[in-house]
Amino acid sequence: MSSSFAILVVFMAVAPMGMLAPAVEGARTFFVFGDSLVDNGNNNFLATTARADSPPYGIDYPSHRPTGRFSNGFNVPDLIKTTLPYLSPELRGQKLLVGANFASAGIGILNDTGVQFVNIVRMHKQLKFFREYQRRVSALIGEQQTQVLVNKALVLVTIGGNDFVNNYFLTPITLRRLQYNLQDFSQLLVSEYKKVLQNLYDLGVRRVLVTGMGPLGCTPAEIAQRGINGQCAEEPQRASHIFNSLLVSMIEGLNRDIGSDVFVAVNARRMQNDFIDNPQAHGFITSKVACCGQGPYNGIGICSAASNLCRNRDLYAFWDPFHPSEKANRIIVRTIFNGSEEYMSPMNLSTIMELDSRT
Repeated sequence: MSSSFAILVVFMAVAPMGMLAPAVEGARTFFVFGDSLVDNGNNNFLATTARADSPPYGIDYPSHRPTGRFSNGFNVPDLIKTTLPYLSPELRGQKLLVGANFASAGIGILNDTGVQFVNIVRMHKQLKFFREYQRRVSALIGEQQTQVLVNKALVLVTIGGNDFVNNYFLTPITLRRLQYNLQDFSQLLVSEYKKVLQNLYDLGVRRVLVTGMGPLGCTPAEIAQRGINGQCAEEPQRASHIFNSLLVSMIEGLNRDIGSDVFVAVNARRMQNDFIDNPQAHGFITSKVACCGQGPYNGIGICSAASNLCRNRDLYAFWDPFHPSEKANRIIVRTIFNGSEEYMSPMNLSTIMELDSRT
């Protein structure tokens, strides 16, 4: 995939297959913030090149048509609980009470990330839409009940990888590279990420899954463009390691300050490292080659109707040069629900649901 169009993967998981969405379905409101890994169609309503609204995207979705998800089928939020894109005209009335997906492909933590995509919903705008959402719901059920709804909601936040793929590493020389080394740039990202999480807390959310960054250098795109002899690209790998360490420390500090485990860290790097070491053990024939793409490892350019396309998507960990297949997404969700503290800290989603059911 060309650097100018990379939309990125930030997490993958390694656990037995399973589909556990019914555990959350109907139980609580669900909100999603982030990038292309979790966008379920908002960019369809925007004039941007960061879109997944043409074949073969959606080939395994129930409609067998592209939906705006950067997947052959369902993405991670779909498998936790179904919500509508916030920009969808269908999201109105009682449907608002189910929740909303505010994510937009191409965005990052920083406002200058993804500038090549022009019209995307950056994080500050996603938070603005969340405030607007609360006003709309208040008109339906009143302010007090809206506050209860938001307080009891589950939230998923997935951002950060684009700040490297579509900013720091976008070209051999970038402004951010000139300004910062990897350590300092990661510190900048985490300090800005903290502001996002604090804003969400101030807006009333009390249960937030915060996904760390997967090993960026191990996506088919990065292997094709920066890897040596099919190995993961070293510099993006180092970036994800630094970022994740800082992110976990930040989340632990926020929870200490609040006095409650509001924020839960999803250890994406640990998940993917296991997965990459032995893809066959998890039902894949490869974790290096994308199902849809072209060039080495199908990692060059975008997935399109003219791309190479595998016949069995379930055998590939990656759908396109940067995004996991639906089967991989199902494994991710299984780990989110049942993973040990090595993967979900301080607790997994099943534990969260059990604890919250008592209050």
